[in-house]
Amino acid sequence: MTEYLLDRYPDGTYETFEYDDATGNITVRRWADVQPAIDANKQAHLDGDGKTGDFWLAARIPVEVAALWKQLYGVDAYRAEHWPAVKKLLADPDWKHMRPTSFRL
Repeated sequence: MTEYLLDRYPDGTYETFEYDDATGNITVRRWADVQPAIDANKQAHLDGDGKTGDFWLAARIPVEVAALWKQLYGVDAYRAEHWPAVKKLLADPDWKHMRPTSFRL
């Protein structure tokens, strides 16, 4: 199996291309570090932050997490009609670090 770097982006995301000689399978992978967004959400939660003027920040969802949700659950975080499913994911303890505050959505 041979793996090649396709591209590296300024945000630290990179893509690889892998070819398996034995099976002829091709795999393109996208790797991203979402830890900075998670850390910012955790810190904002601890600070009681998240309010801007009259508005509260409900979530910071990295693009890579939104893509994963679409792949795993069929939930498109960018479509208004998917809002009930996004709310359900944001309430799930597995995804709690996408939220900088704990108010009820």
